[in-house]
Amino acid sequence: MSHIDSTTGCRAPVPPPGSRGIAEILAAARVRLDRFDPERAHLAYRAGALLVDIRPAAQRAAHGTVPGALAIERNVLEWRLDPRCPARLPQATGYDLPVVVLCQEGYTSSLAAASLQDLGLHRATDVIGGFAAWQVAGLPALGPTAPTATSILAPPATAGRASR
Repeated sequence: MSHIDSTTGCRAPVPPPGSRGIAEILAAARVRLDRFDPERAHLAYRAGALLVDIRPAAQRAAHGTVPGALAIERNVLEWRLDPRCPARLPQATGYDLPVVVLCQEGYTSSLAAASLQDLGLHRATDVIGGFAAWQVAGLPALGPTAPTATSILAPPATAGRASR
């Protein structure tokens, strides 16, 4: 079943009962967070908070990184920071750990920080505006890094293997 979207005039599917759109999910996540502007995030990091960059490696290479930030891609974040998980990192020392999550523009990081709060990391938050705002604020950053010729031209890992 569909209806006409009032903003676009196009047919749109009718959402299932009880579902929420991403705008609602993001707003609910942010209500729970004491979000940091880049300067406050930098001060927290310098005071011992764990600054976690959840961007994919390609995005970090293309845009740059924060020196000393811990890179944990979003798809494994909860497993690496849950103090009760066998796959946790050594930095996941307890539930009072201050964690500041950084993504490129400050959207995915809000969802990730709320998820960390769901694990019990009650001090988890994120950076308003993400890495882009961090750079605009003139805070320490490295890169971007140019891709190397070998990474561009390297054959796929399966090259040369016989198909079965």
